Amino acid sequence: MSNIQNDIERVLISEKEIEKAVKKIGKQISKDYEGKNLMLVAVLKGSVIFMGDLMRAISVPLNIDFMSVSSYGSGTKTSGVVKIIKDLDHDLSGKDILIVEDILDSGMTLSYLKGILSQRNVASIKIATLLDKPERRVADVHADYFCFTVPDEFVVGYGLDYNQQYRHLPYIGVLKSEIYEK
Repeated sequence: MSNIQNDIERVLISEKEIEKAVKKIGKQISKDYEGKNLMLVAVLKGSVIFMGDLMRAISVPLNIDFMSVSSYGSGTKTSGVVKIIKDLDHDLSGKDILIVEDILDSGMTLSYLKGILSQRNVASIKIATLLDKPERRVADVHADYFCFTVPDEFVVGYGLDYNQQYRHLPYIGVLKSEIYEK
């Protein structure tokens, strides 16, 4: 097992920067969803830390639920095949859905998810993501709320992983290429 800190090429976004950005979009979401029936839908596992911080930054009533959706497997690039591993536990009828994701990369997963959820009699669907990586976009999907735009580098931390590692890091770091190109 390697030393986690040695696997990081550099810190891209600090813990303090993340905290400030999450509070900022939480305030905007609170304003936009005043008087609405807000339900946050977290896409597991990567969004769990972002979801926890984001929901505490939102001041309007809300409900939460979780989905596990994957298009990656254990690789570093999307497979293009999206599968639902765990579906929602609650009825979405009449709810204003805010999908909470760690990173909007190719857009394949979020495009698929948005399509599936839109068939469930929802009032509205929007996307909040911690990171937006537009250089990799394949599907026509955009975040309604995002904290940071990141370059096309392999990032980990604050919920994002490589091979189920690095999620616990309190910052976003760029993973050294020799780690994932083995």
